[in-house]
Amino acid sequence: MEQEIQSIQKVYNLLIEFFMNYSFQILGAIIIFILGLYIGKKVSEAVQRLCDRNNLDVTLTKFIVNIVRFGIVIGAVIIAVGKLGITLTPFIAGIGAASLGAGLALQGTLSNYGAGLSIIITRPFIVGNTITVQDVFGVVEEIKLGHTILRTEDGEQITVPNKYIIGEVLVNSFEYRIVEATIGVSYNSDMKKAISLILEELNKFEEFISKEAKPQVGIKEFADSSVNIEYRYWAKTNSYFEVQYKVNLAIFEALKANSIEIPYPIRDVFIHEKKA
Repeated sequence: MEQEIQSIQKVYNLLIEFFMNYSFQILGAIIIFILGLYIGKKVSEAVQRLCDRNNLDVTLTKFIVNIVRFGIVIGAVIIAVGKLGITLTPFIAGIGAASLGAGLALQGTLSNYGAGLSIIITRPFIVGNTITVQDVFGVVEEIKLGHTILRTEDGEQITVPNKYIIGEVLVNSFEYRIVEATIGVSYNSDMKKAISLILEELNKFEEFISKEAKPQVGIKEFADSSVNIEYRYWAKTNSYFEVQYKVNLAIFEALKANSIEIPYPIRDVFIHEKKA
C-alpha cells in the first residue's frame, strides 16, 4: 500500500513539475491557436465581402476565401507548435515522404484536383452556364476541386470528374442550348410563306428563346418527296425539351392552317405479270 502511494506521489510530482515548467508554453500555444482561428475567420469574411463587392465568380470567391483561411490557420498551428519547443523538421520530412507515396497511389484523384484548380483559375465556365462535355450536358450547379456538378432539365444531377473536362472538347453555350429541326413541305407550296410562318411561330416563344441569337429558317435540301426547311433557335437549357416540343406542334398547326402541305413519302409499285 505504501509503495502504491509513493508511485502515485511520483506521478503527481512529475505532473506538477511539467505544468510548472510548460504551463505558460501550453497556454501560449492555445491562445495563439484560438487567435489564429479568430483572425482566419475575420480575414476570410473580409475577403468574401471584397470579392462580392467586385462581383467575382462564386467558385473563385470560395476558393480564395478557403485558401486565405487555411493559410492563416496553418500559420497559427506552426507558431503554436514552435511555442511548445517542438521541432517541425522531422514532421515535414515525414509528411513529404507520405505525400509522395499518397501521390503515386492517388494519381487519378490528384489529377481531378489539379484539373479543378485549373478550372477555378482559368474559368472556362462559371456556375449557371450550360456546358456539353463527354456526351453529356447540363447547367453548371457547382464547381468543386475534384468534380463539377451539372443539373439537367429533368432534375438529374450529373457529376463529372474534372480530369474529363480539362484537355477535352468543351462546349459552353451559357444560358441556352441550340435546337435544330427540319420539316418537309410539298414542292407545290409557297416556300417564302412557309418560312415566314415558321419565323412567326418562333417569335411567339421569345420568353424561352434567346433574343441575342435570332432564329434562323431556310431551305436545307431538296429531297425526293419534299423541300426540307430547317429552323434553328437557342432555347433555355432548363426548358430545352419542353420548348422544342411546343414549337414543333405550333409550327405543324400553323402550316396546316395555312394549307402548306407536309407530304408523305410516295412510292410507285409496278407489278409485272410472269409470262408463261
